[in-house]
Amino acid sequence: MEYNVKSLKAEEFIHDGEIRETVRYAEEHKHDIQLIDRILEKAKERKGLSHREASVLLACDLPDKIKEIYDLAEQIKKDFYGNRIVLFAPLYLSNYCVNGCLYCPYHLKNKHIPRKKLTQEEVAREVIALQDMGHKRLAIESGEDPVNNPIEYILECIKTIYSIKHKNGAIRRVNVNIAATTVENYRKLKDAGIGTYILFQETYNKKNYEILHPTGPKHNYDYHTEAMDRAMEGGIDDVGIGVLFGLDNYQYEFAGLLMHAEHLEAVHGVGPHTISVPRVKHADDIDPNEFDNSLSDEMFCKIAACIRIAVPYTGMIISTRETAEVREKIIRLGVSQISGGSRTSVGGYCEEERPHDTEQFDVSDNRTLDEVVNWLMRIGYIPSFCTACYREGRTGDRFMSLCKSGQIQNCCHPNALMTLKEFLLDYASEDTRKIGEEMIQQEIDNIPKEKVREIVRERLQKIEQGDRDFRF
Repeated sequence: MEYNVKSLKAEEFIHDGEIRETVRYAEEHKHDIQLIDRILEKAKERKGLSHREASVLLACDLPDKIKEIYDLAEQIKKDFYGNRIVLFAPLYLSNYCVNGCLYCPYHLKNKHIPRKKLTQEEVAREVIALQDMGHKRLAIESGEDPVNNPIEYILECIKTIYSIKHKNGAIRRVNVNIAATTVENYRKLKDAGIGTYILFQETYNKKNYEILHPTGPKHNYDYHTEAMDRAMEGGIDDVGIGVLFGLDNYQYEFAGLLMHAEHLEAVHGVGPHTISVPRVKHADDIDPNEFDNSLSDEMFCKIAACIRIAVPYTGMIISTRETAEVREKIIRLGVSQISGGSRTSVGGYCEEERPHDTEQFDVSDNRTLDEVVNWLMRIGYIPSFCTACYREGRTGDRFMSLCKSGQIQNCCHPNALMTLKEFLLDYASEDTRKIGEEMIQQEIDNIPKEKVREIVRERLQKIEQGDRDFRF
């Protein structure tokens, strides 16, 4: 079996031998300054790097070169995403699950965790709670259980979410993070109007994957790893990949993650819409110290920087698993989307006190959405609630072509300002509103085209008068 980026077989496009050779090569060349400089020069073209080239940068431990990597990652982030940060929240629908994953408290053998599945009425209440916070974009989450959480249940929940209009609130984009499924079911999700289909690989090491998933349908490594190909065959334009760092050697996971991105680009003509970088965290009966592959905050940030350089066009996501301090560092190096005000328990948004008994993982950043928005603006970022690309059909290869050319900024920057204005008027505290109004006035001047500036000013006035949901 040989490495083949265009193969549809998991063990050929995520080839164990190629990954191990890549890690070995990177270790051997981590002090090869001439090679590192050539890779950095190539990266400056903003067209990405191969998994092997990026692995060399990750392995490099020369302080001056690490600084160059960080500076380049920061510049590439600005070039493609400006100073915008998109905000979203997870919505947990059900923690019923038939899998035996060793790192997740939803595993079947956990008999003391309360099992809960939201009714449609409870989904509606959760959505109203999220709308009252100011959210416009959700990522729905559910355990894998064909009896309790069939595709029909997920589709019904999506329909309910989109149907709820409360005051000025509306969820404009529903991303879906559910277990690997069939082409037919992916078509149903596409028809339901989902945004991005998200599925974490957890680990690309097949041997370790099968140990970590001893029972349940998720045990099938090939079926899980090939899910994105089925999703794209089912018509889903935007897919999001990621690994759970800490389950295996981070060098192995990093190479596998980029090989997956290369595979999607080679086969489907479009890479992943997003890459997530979660780390194993404590949760209920899960102790992250049981895994031997934990990585430091510094290495975690370096991984993000190298991903940003290797796939400059792809959105990067960081969740409230991480502390505010880590999130501030990693945003600068490449992250473009973060969650805010998150609750990782089923039905958690309707509870006044944060419930812990059904959490999938402990939340490290417990700030409210208003506090996160305030913080982002204070450190120079525009909090964006924009969902325009999805609703204007700028998905898949159309989005990527606009992103790679830099033209997407002509839409994203104005849309960020208009959705921020909505948040300030409808949901923000007085202090957040004051900071936000000042930021909007400053950022209007950064819109390159005078005509667009005029339109934005007109629309901001209309938002003041009560109109909502303008978009470029």
